[in-house]
Amino acid sequence: MADPALHGFSVNTAPPGARSPEGFAAFYGPLHQRFTPWQQELAANRKQRLTAAHRGELPQHLPPSEATESDWLIRVPEWALDQRNQMTGPADDAELCVKMLNSGAPGVMLDLEDSMANQWEHLELGIANVLQCLRGSLTFFDKKRNKETGIQPSKTVIYTRARGLHLSQRGGFGGADEELTSASLYDVARICFEVKPEELKHPLCFYIPKSEAAEEAVWWADLFQRIAAYKRWPQDYIKCMALVESHPLAYQIEEFLYPLRAHIIGLNLGRWDYMASLIHWNLEDAGWVLPDRNTIPHDVKFFQNLRELIPAICHRRGALAIGGMTALYPSREDAELNVRALDVLAKDKKNEALCGMDGAWTGHPDQNQVAVAQFPDPNQMGTPTGKTDTRSKEQRYPDLRPKPTGVGKHSLEGTRAAVRTVVRYRNGVLNGKGASLLDGYMEDLATDRIYRLMIAQRVRHADAVSIAGEGGTPVRHTPELIARLFDEELARILNELGTQKFKDPGNRDTFTRARRIAEAMVRHHEFDPV
Repeated sequence: MADPALHGFSVNTAPPGARSPEGFAAFYGPLHQRFTPWQQELAANRKQRLTAAHRGELPQHLPPSEATESDWLIRVPEWALDQRNQMTGPADDAELCVKMLNSGAPGVMLDLEDSMANQWEHLELGIANVLQCLRGSLTFFDKKRNKETGIQPSKTVIYTRARGLHLSQRGGFGGADEELTSASLYDVARICFEVKPEELKHPLCFYIPKSEAAEEAVWWADLFQRIAAYKRWPQDYIKCMALVESHPLAYQIEEFLYPLRAHIIGLNLGRWDYMASLIHWNLEDAGWVLPDRNTIPHDVKFFQNLRELIPAICHRRGALAIGGMTALYPSREDAELNVRALDVLAKDKKNEALCGMDGAWTGHPDQNQVAVAQFPDPNQMGTPTGKTDTRSKEQRYPDLRPKPTGVGKHSLEGTRAAVRTVVRYRNGVLNGKGASLLDGYMEDLATDRIYRLMIAQRVRHADAVSIAGEGGTPVRHTPELIARLFDEELARILNELGTQKFKDPGNRDTFTRARRIAEAMVRHHEFDPV
C-alpha cells in the first residue's frame, strides 16, 4: 500500500553554510525581488488554467493581436543558422559534456533540468561544468585511453537548459536560508554572473523549458535584458531557444515568440513532455487514454499536426524549428538493437525534415551523423523544401487535439512496463541520476511523467476503456491491481539485482523506496513536471 506521506520530489534546497560566489548576492538580490514574485504569480496562473481545463475549458487560440497581425522578424545569428542536430545530456556529467561537444553536432544542450537530478550538489556541479564548457576548458579522465580529455575547438553552439518557471528553490543566494526563489532565475543569474564575454569560446545561449503561456515569454525577455544592462552587454546579447512541450503553449506559439524576438533563435518540439501535457490537460476525457507508449507511432496525428505548424510559424517569422528526441538509444554492445535504433532515428528525423523542421534533437554521439544526414541543407528557412504557411487566416491552425483513435494497443503488458519503468527511474533519481537507460530507451523526467499519467488515466477511466490482458481478455484497472503490479515488478527487479544484464544503480532498499514513492506519486496525482 502506498504511504500517503511519501512525495516524489522536494524543493531543491541549499545546504547549511552553502556559499555563493563573491558579489553574487548583491547581483542577485534586486533580480530576486523583481522576478520571484512574478514567477510565483505565473505558476499560480498555470494551476488555475489546468483546473479550468479539467472542468472542460480546454486551451484555445488567442484573439488576433500585434504578435499575429503585424510585420516583425527574428534575425538568427549567422553562427546559429546550421542546427541540424542538437545533442543533449545532463550538465553534471563532465564526460558526456565533453563527448557531446566533440561529436561534431552543430548544437549541444547542457541540461540543468529534466535529465539531471534536481538536487543541490548536482545543480552546482552542472553550473560549474556549463561555465567550463563555455570557456572550452572542461576535461574528464578517459579510463580507456588513460588520459585527460578536453574539448576540441569547434563552432558548436552551446545551450544551457535552465529549470522551468514551475520550479522554486530555497536559499543559495545570500538571503534567508529557507527563502524561496525562482529556480529559472537562479540558473540564468548564476551563469551570467560569472560570464566574461572575452573568455567565451561559444556564444551565451539558454534553452527555455516548460512554458505554458505567451505571458511567460515577457518574464524571460525582461530577465535577459536586465542582466545584460547590469553586465553592460548589448541588450540582445543573451540568446535562447525555447521548447514547445506543453499543450496550451501550442495555441500561443506566435504570441510567445513576439516578446522574445530580440533573443530567440528558434523553437523545439519537446515531444515527450508534450505527450505528458496532452494527457494531463485531457485527463478527464476517456478518449485520451493513450495506448502503450512504445506502440504509438512517431507520426501520430497529435504530433504531426504540431510538427507541421511549428516550422510554418517559425519560418514566417525568421526562426528555426527543431524536432524532438527519439527515445530508443543505440548500443555498442547489442548490434541488433543498434541497427534498429539508428533505423528508427533515421525514419523519425526524415519525417521531421519533410515537415519543414531545420534539425533534430539526439542524446548519443552515435546518433549525430544519422540525424544530420536527414537534413541535407543547413536549414529550411526560405527554401523550396521548407514548409510555408499557405493557409488563410481562417484555416491557419490545424486540429491540435486529434484523439488517438485506432493507434497502438492498450494492454496489461503496457501497464506493467509503465510500472516497471517508473520504479527504475525513481530509483535512479534516489541515486542522483536524472536520466537512465532502461530497456533500450533513455528515460528522463518527461517519459517518467508520461508513464505515471498513463497508469492514472487507465484507473480513472477503467469502466470506459478496455485494457487487454493475456489472451485478449479485458482487465479492469483498479488501484488494487496497480498496487499488485507494483509489488510484482519490484519483486522481479529485486530478483534481477546483481545479474550481468541489470546495471541500474542502487540496492534493495533504494528500489523498495522507489516503488513506494512511484505508486504514491500516481495515487496523489503528482503529475507536474517536477
